[in-house]
Amino acid sequence: MPALQKTHGYKNPHQVPKVEKVVINTSVGSQADVKQALEDAKAELALITGQKPAETRAKKSIANFKLRQAQAIGAKVTLRGEHMYEFLERLIKASLPRIRDFRGVSPKGFDGHGNYTLGVSDQAIFPEVELDKIKRNIGFDVTIVTTARTNEEAKSLLSEMGMPFSDRAKKVATATPGPEAAAPAAAETTQS
Repeated sequence: MPALQKTHGYKNPHQVPKVEKVVINTSVGSQADVKQALEDAKAELALITGQKPAETRAKKSIANFKLRQAQAIGAKVTLRGEHMYEFLERLIKASLPRIRDFRGVSPKGFDGHGNYTLGVSDQAIFPEVELDKIKRNIGFDVTIVTTARTNEEAKSLLSEMGMPFSDRAKKVATATPGPEAAAPAAAETTQS
């Protein structure tokens, strides 16, 4: 909070943006066996979040996708309070680093109103999921809803919480020159 107050110049501590809720949702409408896939997805979501997921239903019928109106096609969990902070800590410190070839999350996932959405393509990155019990890959969308009004405020809030944005690594790399940058300068002084 003090770091955000310093960077953005908030006079009142209530102006400092906070994380309101985290919504994790998944859809299995494209799977061949929707009922079984939905049960698996709900079980995985409950295991990862520690909370029972709610079913999401189709808004309208689409014949090409073999979809009926009000058919259960997904699940979602809304986390608030202690559960939310505990999930965010596990996501940032334990799950994201387990992604293969991980170079940070995209800074383009903001919606213009201070909310950030992150796509997780595989549930195996969460330590709670047992790898030998995975029947199918289930992707999730993790939406972090904040009280920030702009993308910049939300990004600085999430950065302070430890979210590894991919452009943050580039800024650090360009700010500190490596040993190879200092070597040519030393070679020039020895020649003259």
